[in-house]
Amino acid sequence: MLSEGQEFNFTIKRGVSTEDTVSVNYDDFINDVEAGDILLVDGGMMSLAVKSKTADTVKCEVVDGGELKSRRHLNVRGKSATLPSITEKDWEDIKFGVENGVDFYAVSFVKDAKVIHELKDYLKGVNADIHVIPKIESADSIPNLQSIIAASDGAMVARGDLGAELPIEDVPLLQAEIVQTCRNMEKPVIVATNMLESMIDHPTPTRAEVSDIAIAVREGADAIMLSGETAHGKYPLKAVKVMHTVALRTESSIYNPTTSPSVIASAQGLQNEEFSPSQLSKMFGSHATMMANTLRTPIIVFTQTGSMAVLLSHYRPSSTIFAFTNEERVKLRLALYQGVIPIHMEFSDDAEETFSRAISSLLKAQYVKKGDYVTLVQSGVTSIWREESTHNIQVRRAQV
Repeated sequence: MLSEGQEFNFTIKRGVSTEDTVSVNYDDFINDVEAGDILLVDGGMMSLAVKSKTADTVKCEVVDGGELKSRRHLNVRGKSATLPSITEKDWEDIKFGVENGVDFYAVSFVKDAKVIHELKDYLKGVNADIHVIPKIESADSIPNLQSIIAASDGAMVARGDLGAELPIEDVPLLQAEIVQTCRNMEKPVIVATNMLESMIDHPTPTRAEVSDIAIAVREGADAIMLSGETAHGKYPLKAVKVMHTVALRTESSIYNPTTSPSVIASAQGLQNEEFSPSQLSKMFGSHATMMANTLRTPIIVFTQTGSMAVLLSHYRPSSTIFAFTNEERVKLRLALYQGVIPIHMEFSDDAEETFSRAISSLLKAQYVKKGDYVTLVQSGVTSIWREESTHNIQVRRAQV
């Protein structure tokens, strides 16, 4: 337990753990700090002022005390660490992920797009179909936000370290900016850290935490994430249930416009020209969303790559998107996208037979009821059942 005014040290020597000194596992920590710096432990739960340093030890005075636990994050206020985004240990973990078929890598302390390109080039070289999610948590990442997200497959708003490196009052504004940037680029975005922090020790959340979840959902996050609440909290299952319940209730209150202004502008600007496959898909997705919202029906989409399900998710239809795919990896990946319930199903050569099986499976799982209408979508540059690209919207009644 650290107390205000206490002298306390951090050392790069391994295995040190005494009443006044503990080890850090980053050798360049000594070079990253100077006298006068403020060190933040665990995202700011405790703070210490740097008084001096030696070749292997940083000597501090406790400003805000608390219980110091092992494996806590340590930040220097207003500074980013000089360590590489991908360390030697990270490369070992990346290779482990390739060997075991993980779906995503979350990359910590990304400063620019270079590290994303480096990792993606490696994955391409080993023929690994794994998506890369940068954690936006360093001050250096903010000026490069557009290029980082453009190079990536999404982003995570890691608010703990972000609030430690930047003024805490900037974090809500940065969260909104990161979410909107991902939405504009049609990339999934995860909001994380401290969402139900009080539930690490208590069975119910604060009302402010409930509002925090609702704000992230209303801003357009695809996913919201727990960390300490489930990693070492006393009430992990309750925390998940609270987050799930609040997210569902918030989503049910959101009304989404059915047509994207960018799609309309694109169509108006190209009235006398040919549309690209991408533009056609966007217009199709927008109109499929409009139809489903108007009729208040769920959407059934058949996809081999996941692209149309992702596009429909971007338009945020009011009802669920049931994405049927014959690719298990696509199914797992689509679970990240807002509003999408991915379902693995083998497609037969007969489209009608496949449609019938899909609707029957939804009836059996009680996702829809007999007599309900559903909006059925076929789309794709590479059609599943035809030689040429197909764009088709149907409204059907669910029957056994």
